[in-house]
Amino acid sequence: MSAGIRAALLVGIAGAALAVPAFAQEGSSSTAGGTPQQQASENNLGEIIVTATRRQERLQEVSMSVNVATGEQLEKFNIFDVKDVAQLAPGLELTNTTGRNNTTTLRGITFDPDQGTDPAVQLYFNEIPTDAQTAFTAMYDIEQIEILRGPQGLLRGISAPAGSITIRTRRPGFDAIEGFGQVTATDRGGYNVQLATTLPFNEKLSIRVAGLVDGNRINHVRNLPRDERSYGRTQSARITVGFRPTENFTSYLTYQFLQNDNNQFTQSFGPGNTPFSAVPTATLGGIFIPDTTIRSGPALDPTDYASVQEGGFRTRNRTHLINLAADLDLGWSTVSLVAAHQFTKLQTNRDLDANNAIPGYVQYSSVQTPYYVDTAELRWQSNNREGFGWGVGAFFSKQTGTTTVDQDASQFWYAADPGSFNPVPCVAIGFPCAGPNDLTPFPIPNILNIGTLVEVPVNSKIASFNANLRYKTGGLTIEGGIRYTIRKQVDSTLLTLTGDVNSGPDEIIPASLRSNTDKPFTGGINVNYAISDNLNVYAAYGHAFRSGSTGVAVPAGISNDLIRTNPEKTDSYEIGIKGSAFDRRLNFTAAAFYQEFDGFLSRFTGIFYNCPDVQGTCSPGGPPINNATDVPATNGAFDFNYNTPAKVKGIEVTIDGRPTDNWDFNVSASYTRARFSNALVPCNDFAGTGTPNQTGAPRVTGAGNVSFCRTNGRLAETPDFGLTANTEVRFPVGEYTPFVRGLMTYRPGFYSERVQYDYRSRQQVNLFVGLRGPEAKWELTAFARNLLNQKRISNIAGGEGQVNALLGSTFSSGYRSVNVTAPREFGITANMKW
Repeated sequence: MSAGIRAALLVGIAGAALAVPAFAQEGSSSTAGGTPQQQASENNLGEIIVTATRRQERLQEVSMSVNVATGEQLEKFNIFDVKDVAQLAPGLELTNTTGRNNTTTLRGITFDPDQGTDPAVQLYFNEIPTDAQTAFTAMYDIEQIEILRGPQGLLRGISAPAGSITIRTRRPGFDAIEGFGQVTATDRGGYNVQLATTLPFNEKLSIRVAGLVDGNRINHVRNLPRDERSYGRTQSARITVGFRPTENFTSYLTYQFLQNDNNQFTQSFGPGNTPFSAVPTATLGGIFIPDTTIRSGPALDPTDYASVQEGGFRTRNRTHLINLAADLDLGWSTVSLVAAHQFTKLQTNRDLDANNAIPGYVQYSSVQTPYYVDTAELRWQSNNREGFGWGVGAFFSKQTGTTTVDQDASQFWYAADPGSFNPVPCVAIGFPCAGPNDLTPFPIPNILNIGTLVEVPVNSKIASFNANLRYKTGGLTIEGGIRYTIRKQVDSTLLTLTGDVNSGPDEIIPASLRSNTDKPFTGGINVNYAISDNLNVYAAYGHAFRSGSTGVAVPAGISNDLIRTNPEKTDSYEIGIKGSAFDRRLNFTAAAFYQEFDGFLSRFTGIFYNCPDVQGTCSPGGPPINNATDVPATNGAFDFNYNTPAKVKGIEVTIDGRPTDNWDFNVSASYTRARFSNALVPCNDFAGTGTPNQTGAPRVTGAGNVSFCRTNGRLAETPDFGLTANTEVRFPVGEYTPFVRGLMTYRPGFYSERVQYDYRSRQQVNLFVGLRGPEAKWELTAFARNLLNQKRISNIAGGEGQVNALLGSTFSSGYRSVNVTAPREFGITANMKW
């Protein structure tokens, strides 16, 4: 497709409707017993009702920036996957680069689940904090998703610096049988089947049953050595029992089962390499013969969607989730209870040598993470809308479970040339030899087989208490409150070595860092003033807190600042305007914000380290080795957490409208500048320039266990600007309604200092054409995802995949790990409601 045609198509779709997720065009057809999404007449957009403040309010009256996606929109735009939710809100990035961990970025603030802290963007599933790996894996029968932007430190149980995402499933009504069924199939092996129905027994008891079966190719990558494709399979079922014995008491008990199986191969990009030619191979006679015949794989382009990973990368999730929500209306006040129990077992098996730096050898890793989470929250708040209002609450959560990591940590080396540097005695590397002074005359590759067994018991408790006041008179509303939290966590890591080196189990976390308690105060205040019925302005201040974390399975012997992070504090200021015009045919919001972090918790992945032990396992008590000639320049790479100063500022704008009765359009854009503030951060600085670089052999520069770089760079690998758009144009013909829908996102290109890569811009366009039957009882839709077939790198590793050789060199694969946007995909969806 030519650039001119692409530009014309983009302009046409954008002119028809630039959009955001936030606003449904019709009332929800399956929310009986729940909150109506909006009260729309046939010619205007009506009101949008949200629960961002833990009470039902008009979106216009909420003093924060909020995006809203209804269940109908998720169905209309075939939002089945976590990554696709980002198409409905600018500045929101939801990624899964490995098939195992879901990473959320909002307002330029990112969070990696592996960093072991509370999320920067906290996720709530039916008002209970839930991990993204569970909540986003199976998205079906959803009533509403609300994306709350900015610090959340008061009204919800866990403080979060960037925002919260609340997911509310549909509840059963008590009046009539109703439900829906939806089937989708694509030309790239994708399928999605959803079914839900409400069965009321009487006006006091009702149930809703929903289920999902989903399959797809995830990142569309083919594994060349195994001749297999990436795939994902998900099955889930949910049953909700509604009980309303009186008009003043209502409760909903939900049970959800989830089973997910993903095999997502790591995509490689680059020319490949002959890894063994980079280090000399030797015969027993000491004659060096470079091996130039064994390749890591062929030259690969991002559009090849190919993997050279000789082992697999399989992740399985099995979850049971029970949720209870109950409300007792006392007339002048309401008492609410939400409680949940979650049992999840995650299992990951993968090849650590994802880019095949050592052909013919699979570095296995098996991680099992069973965990139990019990959560409860009790709230009591007044019901009055005018005058003084109040609310108090208590929250408690406990998580337990023991993660077990069984992983290959073998070391590789080649025979040393006596003329170039001192050979290493066999005993120095723990390898059996004929005599204690014998050198290492073995041909490459030689392997010191080391297996590691790591056990990480988790014991975390959070208890918090909050109180808030609200005063409303005329058009003025003032709200404020405070939350006191007690967070206790015990961190422990037991390491056992097996194989050619045997030791343990040994505790590798220093005793002073194992037990931590934080007792922060968080909260905020906001002022909202209604200039008229159709125009509100607001100002808000928020303070949030996140506890630091102790790294688990970290290399023994490194400095404490690389093991334990300090707490993070943040203050945010926001002003905004919300309104409507033309008899509510046009809604708009705009917000500007500034946020400052003291000790921002960030994760730096793939950082090479060294420590005083040539076995690569690091012995405590000694200085780093830093490029000595008779020991390795690095012992390997690890992912480290670190505290940094940071600042965030930006603006967000949303417009949605209904110019005619049969055309809806929406547009939402955000600009966020989120940067480190003259921060000293862990980095890979192989050249010793003080800036990130991974050219040549890994090496640590400076006086620490890792290299450090000074930076004012991005907090996340995302652009500053983002835009999302969607539309629907209808062409009624009697009882039938043909329609055209469009969904578009735009991400400009940007240069990443952290990974030294210039990302290209992305324009994702999805097009839907279909027919709706009488009374909207059924729909048949044909669609195309990524209509322009853009294949852009969305994430790339900082350097080539490498494996350390024991004596100071490396095996380099010649590839960098990448994620590339999915290729164009055609499909068809059939939807029926009753």
